[in-house]
Amino acid sequence: MTPGSNIPLSTARVTVDVAAPVRLDVSGLLLTADGKVRSDADFIFYNQPTGPGVAYASGGGAAPDAITVDTAAVPPDIEKIVVTASPDAAGQSFQGIEPTATIRDADAGAVLATFTPPQLGTETALVVVEIYRRGGAWKARAVGQGYADGLAGIATDFGVTVEEPAAAPAAPPQQPAAPPAPTAPPSVTAPAPPVSAPPPPPAPVPGAGKINLDKGRVSLQKNQTVSLVKGGRPLLSQVQMGLGWEPAFRGKDIDLDASVIAYGPERNPIDSCYFGKLTILGGAIRHSGDNLTGEGGGDDEMITVDLGRLPQEVTGLVFTVNSFSGQKFTEVAKAYCRLMDAATGEELVRFDLTHAEPQTGVMMAKLIRQFSGEWDMTAMGEFVKARTVRNMVEPGARAL
Repeated sequence: MTPGSNIPLSTARVTVDVAAPVRLDVSGLLLTADGKVRSDADFIFYNQPTGPGVAYASGGGAAPDAITVDTAAVPPDIEKIVVTASPDAAGQSFQGIEPTATIRDADAGAVLATFTPPQLGTETALVVVEIYRRGGAWKARAVGQGYADGLAGIATDFGVTVEEPAAAPAAPPQQPAAPPAPTAPPSVTAPAPPVSAPPPPPAPVPGAGKINLDKGRVSLQKNQTVSLVKGGRPLLSQVQMGLGWEPAFRGKDIDLDASVIAYGPERNPIDSCYFGKLTILGGAIRHSGDNLTGEGGGDDEMITVDLGRLPQEVTGLVFTVNSFSGQKFTEVAKAYCRLMDAATGEELVRFDLTHAEPQTGVMMAKLIRQFSGEWDMTAMGEFVKARTVRNMVEPGARAL
């Protein structure tokens, strides 16, 4: 999704989680037609985890915090629920740690949409997405509005006022040493605790809220994410990304080139591995070599990634395929990528490119290092005009 875009919701219950390379605190506010909360009870966060039709779930530091909205249970005078996020570390901005919101079917787990707010800087809190009514139906909209004064600024904007006493008992435990002003009721301090939150509860199984590999091989759809863990434990440290395609229609050969671009925490490109540079990052990433035609069964080109040997500065990998010969992907049959256990060859994740566009480059998938140290894979299938990996660097950075 892009800022301002919206999608209709095909299910009554949706979950929104917000992930970033650092831990975030995620909250939800229930708003009436005038854009305000009715009372402090409409502010849903870790210290007040439930409200009418809305619930907060902590990721415990191993998975993103999430807000679940049961639209059938939302009171009729509530017209939207805004989902907000702020870095857990006090005073930290979103510079270089752009978050991604994932909207899912809360019951089936299917990904409905993802959104990464662009061009963030000094913001210390965001309204990321909103779930809202329109004409009797529910929709989701990408927002990405930033605030420089943290969650307290968001709360004030949406009507959490100093006169609201509802959360009074919660204020002293959050700032026991602070001399609370008698005129500063707890509803103002209520938004602040997520920024300086106490240690999280015991971590749940990593990957909660995402597809995982507990049941074996996973077939991804575009924009769907799988956590590369199994049974709550890191699955493996060395993986292979195989990319394959069939020759162009009418018997023509086609020279597609598979590559991977490594990025740092600020989406800064670090290095690229491709047919002209088969090894990068001290051998942590290796390329199998160029296939000029697409002939032959199985993977046409393969890239091996030793996740355990990647430098800590590498937080994202984008796997790309380019048509060096200039033919468009509408002339390519059965393009796919698949992630395998490098030790056993077992296929773990597969993404088939079922839709093609008349372009010369496609970003197939991305691997993102979570702040817990684990990796997630997201199917992309995003087409760009690019015949070489050099022209994929900028689109890849935007897609992280």
